[in-house]
Amino acid sequence: MGVYSGSIRLRTEGFSDIHDITSDLTRILEESDLRQGILVVALRGSTGGITTIEFEPGVLKDFSELLDRLAPQSKPYHHDSAWGDGNGYAHLRSSLIGTSFTVPFQEGKLLLGTWQQVVFIDFDNRPRERTLNVQLVGEG
Repeated sequence: MGVYSGSIRLRTEGFSDIHDITSDLTRILEESDLRQGILVVALRGSTGGITTIEFEPGVLKDFSELLDRLAPQSKPYHHDSAWGDGNGYAHLRSSLIGTSFTVPFQEGKLLLGTWQQVVFIDFDNRPRERTLNVQLVGEG
């Protein structure tokens, strides 16, 4: 049994900026020399999210519109009153989506569906530099 750690660095625009990180995860898996196990990718922060989606323009637009209905940017939030940073909606979106994702791998390949990509979404209200931590547990 082995453990391998890596990271992904992203420059984001905020405002639900979506990044396909599937190829980054695949690269880290290949670097690990592990053949089967689980991979976890996590954000240390509370204004981003990690999930899967079909990374195509129509679904991405639908996803963005869904988030706007669930936690609109234009609504005042209690968090904004307390801190004055105007990103209360980003914290709620992050809580809904979650800040980590786990996927199994076998024969050195992520077990994802044909149209399934892993994405990071930056919900904050400003550009950011983000680091995603990746950890794999498995055997070679």
